[in-house]
Amino acid sequence: MSDLSDRALLRALFDAALAASLPDGRFAGLLPARPKGRTIVLAAGKGAARMAVAFEAAILEAGWDGPLEGLAVTRYGHAVPTRHVEVVEAAHPVPDAAGLAAAGRMLEIARGAGPDDLVVFLISGGASALLSLPADGISLDDKRAITTALLKSGAAIDEMNAVRKALSAIKGGRLAAAAAQATRVTYLISDVPGDDPSVIGSGPSIPEPATTDRAFAILSRYGIDVPPHVAAAMRLNVPADVAPGAVHMLATPKTALDAAAERARALGLTPLVLGDAIEGNAAEVGTVMAGIAKSAAAHGEPVARPCVLLSGGETTVIVRGKGRGGRNAEFLLSLAIHLGGVTGVSAIACDTDGIDGSEDNAGAWIDADVLAQAKAAGIDALARLADNDAYTVFAALGRLVVTGPTFTNVNDFRAIVVR
Repeated sequence: MSDLSDRALLRALFDAALAASLPDGRFAGLLPARPKGRTIVLAAGKGAARMAVAFEAAILEAGWDGPLEGLAVTRYGHAVPTRHVEVVEAAHPVPDAAGLAAAGRMLEIARGAGPDDLVVFLISGGASALLSLPADGISLDDKRAITTALLKSGAAIDEMNAVRKALSAIKGGRLAAAAAQATRVTYLISDVPGDDPSVIGSGPSIPEPATTDRAFAILSRYGIDVPPHVAAAMRLNVPADVAPGAVHMLATPKTALDAAAERARALGLTPLVLGDAIEGNAAEVGTVMAGIAKSAAAHGEPVARPCVLLSGGETTVIVRGKGRGGRNAEFLLSLAIHLGGVTGVSAIACDTDGIDGSEDNAGAWIDADVLAQAKAAGIDALARLADNDAYTVFAALGRLVVTGPTFTNVNDFRAIVVR
């Protein structure tokens, strides 16, 4: 069994998950035939720039000598230098004018692709908000208002993306339809439960025969009002009808969990993967996970100590308070409260894109001393949880995990160590 501190051990597991989620070296064996004409890269998401760099390296190694060009849009602070593909930055999770402009340019580039060209779509989580080109009759302010309401409602990511497609001129395969004359191939880094290509980034290159009915049902479920002109525009926004071309998955939440499990074994821990698609209210998931961890500590079930419980997916937070949160921080604060200081249990929960919600941290970590530390600092953990103020708690206790941009996104990573 490793003699690393709880903090170092947890971070080692998270770092292993991150390393396995990067696109570097993952295009080998997945490249299409070299085109007669241009290779055009259209990339969007938090990992867009890093994916463009990895693709450029892959075709250079493969000896491609034809013209290469393209455009990548990523979140502010997530750009990296590229050789040929232009990189621009925009806002996430609420779209801005920079994303609007980038999406418009991307659509025009796609329309200019001819039958001898290859269009390469590089899509990762975050693409949906970054490609913010509303359908005719819908303004950017309309999209921003609906997106903000969905973020506060606790809607699941697939629900949010279903609505985004119905509002968009580029999502739901509409970008692929614009490049219908060209050969098309899509490479994905999944940040969604189930890894459905049509859901990742709202599927700009993956058409699906969806109607607006589901979008309206979701908005109604969460009590979100839709202005009449937006509703009319959504009904007229016809889904794309074009084949997607080849589709390849470069990394998924399961990729990250498997890498963390391998690292755990090397550190003397028995890993138990609870699932890569866990959803639900973050605080409630924390309650359930605390029960499993206490069972492992007391009874050796479902796995005996020393062990680590690994899980991924994307929880949600229904914003009722006025604090600073993030779903991973909220999960951890609930977990800590329900563990009640059980000896030998520590945990980390982080978003693999390096940003927990809209804060500056990836997540946070806890150990058996966290509640006592909070009490000594005059922090009422239950009251802070009720106010959605977990970030403030962990910041005060020096327990935030800050990575900066990770240039990938395979959703949330959670590890609970019992030793």
